[in-house]
Parts: sequence; C-alpha cells; structure tokens
Amino acid sequence: MDARFFLALSLCFFFFLFFFPHVSHSRARISDVIPKKQTVGSLIRMKRGPSSATFDPSRVSQLSWSPRAFIYKNFLSEEECDHLINLAKDKLEVSMVADNDSGKSIKSEVRTSSGMFLSKAQDEVVSNIESKIAAWTFLPIENGEAMQILHYENGQKYEPHFDYFHDKANQELGGHRVATVLMYLSNVEKGGETVFPHAQVKTVEAKDEVLSDCAKNGYSVKPFKGDALLFFSLLPNATTDPNSLHGSCPVIEGEKWSATKWIHVRSFEDSIRQGTSGECKDANANCFTWAKAGECEKNPVYMVGSEDLPGFCRKSCKVCSS
Repeated sequence: MDARFFLALSLCFFFFLFFFPHVSHSRARISDVIPKKQTVGSLIRMKRGPSSATFDPSRVSQLSWSPRAFIYKNFLSEEECDHLINLAKDKLEVSMVADNDSGKSIKSEVRTSSGMFLSKAQDEVVSNIESKIAAWTFLPIENGEAMQILHYENGQKYEPHFDYFHDKANQELGGHRVATVLMYLSNVEKGGETVFPHAQVKTVEAKDEVLSDCAKNGYSVKPFKGDALLFFSLLPNATTDPNSLHGSCPVIEGEKWSATKWIHVRSFEDSIRQGTSGECKDANANCFTWAKAGECEKNPVYMVGSEDLPGFCRKSCKVCSS
C-alpha cells in the first residue's frame, strides 16, 4: 500500500513538472518584484532598488497587544536625534489639533507644545530615517505624512487623544492613520512620558518615583533619547482601536524633543497629488499663517512642492490661481 502510494505521488510530481515547466521560471520573475530580505546576524535588511534600510529585531520589545505597541531601543543615533532638532529649532510654531467636525487645524489647550513639519526626504538623514521606519513597520514610505518635530517645555503636554480621524475630510487623505512611530530625540529629567490610559497590559510595569503622577494613570513609556515607539490606531480588521488613546504627560523637569511619523492606510502622497491636481487650494489649514511667516521660501518642498508632487500650501504661496 505504501509503495503504491509513493509511486502514484511520484508520477503526479513528474506529470506536473512535464506539463508545467514554466512554474520555476515564474517564481524567479516574482522574486524580482518582491523586496529582497537578507539577514546579517540579528539584522534584517530590506533592499529596495539602490538604497537599503536595516532594523534589528533584537532591539524591539512588545509592550502591549491592546493597543498593539512596541518599543525599539536606540532606533536613532545621537547624531540623527541632534540633526532633527537642529532642522526644527528656528521654525517652531504653536502646535495645533484637528477639529473633530471640520478636520481643520485649530489651537487648543489640549495641546500646548510647539512644532513644525519637515519635508519628506528633506535631506539624506531624514530620507534614511524614513526608510528605516518603512523597513520596521512594513508600511510603504508613500503612506506616511511628513515628519513632525515637537518641542515640549516645562508644563507643556498633549492630553489623551486618538491619532485616527473622526472627520471625513482628513480620511480622504490616505484614509485613517493606521500606525504612529514616535521617536524620542532627547532625555527628559522628569515627566514627558507617553501614556496609554486604556491599555490592557498583562505585565505590570514598576510604578516608582521615576514616573510622574500623570504616567501612573495607565501604561506609560518613559522617553529616552534614540528610542522609538510604534503603536497601531487600527485593529487588524481595520476598525479603530479605542485602546489606542494616548497622551504626552506634562514635562516637569528639563525639556522634551520628539519626532512623529503618522502612517496611513493608503498612499498619502497620491491623495495629496489627486487633491491638488487641477485645483488651486491649500491642504492644511495653517498654510496662510505659515506663508506669512515666510515658509514658502524657507520650506519650498513642503509648501510649494514640484510638478511631480504638489506641495501642501500652493494657494497661500501664490504659485497657482483659483
């Protein structure tokens, strides 16, 4: 019985190879399309064309499954952190929040930090960081917004909020934000933790004097220079995750610098391109204020853009007519 079964299986195998010899060639063609993955020690290297990015899984720890949250120790080098801070220092504006009804950016006591947006691939350092984020998250670079640099001084905070949208206007730009990568660019002497009030975590973190009172109101992550926090605002079934509620605790001693990369379900770049194609309009409610402050000349890639990828503030920069 076993011999007959083996003979039948062998005949089927040779029959398949004889009549479908192209299968092995098809696999070769498919492998040319899929990004190549190489392992070097504990590193995973994702190759995409001439450039490549690496991430080290041994530095990543799971913090929570609800929400899905992970910490990557030393994601950025000291030099990368300092470079991002230097790019932002003289361009900071009062931080805004998205209005739940209109989707427009408005000032609010909920968020008291200052910040600014870099241009995507603004320089080699920024481009490499964006590639590292894509390699770690397995989410395309084009799905990400421009990186935002934030600065919190003593007493400044961001009350608990969601990164996914409640308004339809913002959802039209690449859909919901599916994931957030929060990179800590400085150490904070006290306070400034990222807190998840509704996180369902089985492992209990140590609650000691190092954490601020705010941080003890949920699962918290203390900022350390170079570390990166990844969390998902959507569940695996693509519905919003209420446990992704998070906030930035007030800085009590020192100051806090961070960089945020929001990543959407679909291409954010294509949405901006389609939204501005043939129309003269701004894609951000702050464009008029930024243009008056001279950002059209200081930050032309983001504000004005190019023929291939229009900027966010073409109307306020007066490079088109309505």
